[in-house]
Amino acid sequence: MTVLAVISLGIGTADAATYTPPPANAQFDYQIGGAYAPPSGVQVVSRDRTATPAAGLYNICYVNVFQTQPDEISWWQANHDDLLLKDAKGQYVVDSDWGENLIDVSTPAKRTAVAAIVNGWIDGCAAKGFKAVEPDNIDSYERSKGLLQKSNAIALLKLLASHTHDKGLAIAQKNTTDLGTAGKAAGLDFAIAEECGRYDECGDYTSVYGNNVIVIEYTKSAFTKVCKAYGASLSIVLRDLDVTAPGSGSYKYAAC
Repeated sequence: MTVLAVISLGIGTADAATYTPPPANAQFDYQIGGAYAPPSGVQVVSRDRTATPAAGLYNICYVNVFQTQPDEISWWQANHDDLLLKDAKGQYVVDSDWGENLIDVSTPAKRTAVAAIVNGWIDGCAAKGFKAVEPDNIDSYERSKGLLQKSNAIALLKLLASHTHDKGLAIAQKNTTDLGTAGKAAGLDFAIAEECGRYDECGDYTSVYGNNVIVIEYTKSAFTKVCKAYGASLSIVLRDLDVTAPGSGSYKYAAC
């Protein structure tokens, strides 16, 4: 297992925060839709930042960085409306698939303000005992009507990665194959890839992060395909699209 370290030097002192990415090819469960007792054999689990980590496991803290959670839109509007992306007509730019407003990361000042908010959430993840952070919707620039650029997202990731490492947590690249090596150069440590088997993108992640890639598939055919190709080296899980808990009626889980 690779252990990474960030060292900040003061006058006559050296303070080090160590952070470790999740173990490669460990059995994984994706629980961002609701926490529950992990299936037998699971070693790594991802849960929402509002949840409690699973005892005795490597826990990843899901944080929606580049878009709002649907139930938090009113909080953003009341407290940080200037950080919600708006078009030339002053209308909010929304990811209609998930009902999430896009966050405006178009300028250094706005990125600094967003980082201050998100870093507070990351501090909470660290305090709870999470070992890594999963920043979601890095690719929101693709849904921004041209108002945001990939470079804006990378610049914010650099700010978040530095703070995350200082807190002793690793940080993931969530999806977004078109980052290439820029995500790793920004400080990201591993990848969480949804449906890379379905879209033949898993190699785009392994070429950058090696075996430190977690794969989530939502169809049995893609899960079977990616297990055959990468099951001996990557963490791969089949989940239902809404990542529900057991008893929901739509719950689905398998690992290879």
